[in-house]
Amino acid sequence: MKSDKTKVKRRPDRGFYDKETVYAILDKEFICQIAFVFEGYPVVIPTIYGRKDDSLYFHGANVSRMLQTMEQGVPVSINVTRTNALVLARSAFHHSLNYESVTVFGKAKLVQDDADKLEALKIISDQILKNRWSEVRLPSEKELNVTKVLKMTISEGSAKIRNEGVGDDKEDYDLDIWAGLVPIHRSYGEAEPDDKLKSGIETPDSVKSIENEEF
Repeated sequence: MKSDKTKVKRRPDRGFYDKETVYAILDKEFICQIAFVFEGYPVVIPTIYGRKDDSLYFHGANVSRMLQTMEQGVPVSINVTRTNALVLARSAFHHSLNYESVTVFGKAKLVQDDADKLEALKIISDQILKNRWSEVRLPSEKELNVTKVLKMTISEGSAKIRNEGVGDDKEDYDLDIWAGLVPIHRSYGEAEPDDKLKSGIETPDSVKSIENEEF
């Protein structure tokens, strides 16, 4: 639902408030920017996340100031942004970007049960590279003990999307200046085996599924 907190005020026609749009953008990425207040001053920290249903999961070291602060139940704001094209206008003023952006709000709580922690870590792993979790050694008890996992239920959120061409002033269309879009493409390269990899070990399916693929 649209609220005063989530309402897109600049170009409201680009605002979206439905779960489908918000979650579709979240599911395209795996790095977010987390904003919170730490000891009276604002902090923004990039971190990996995973989404399942209405919740986002984060993990890190037990000593992480971000996770220690978030587990106290303080309000948190999270942003995820994809840039899809440079929009190059005839005037400097009308240059822009085509993008998809999401900002969500909520409070986080500590995931304490080991089985729940493992499930949350799998969700995060799948967000980055689907099915990699089943190909690797799972965390040991010692590794789980030094890892903090938080679950944040999304309480509010909105998306803002620009997917348009150039919007110059009418009088500028007569200028002899090039204008248009420059698409931004991202792709995975060919996998590079570790120097210490034992001979005979083939590239796993999870990696082969994304080699040279755009994302």
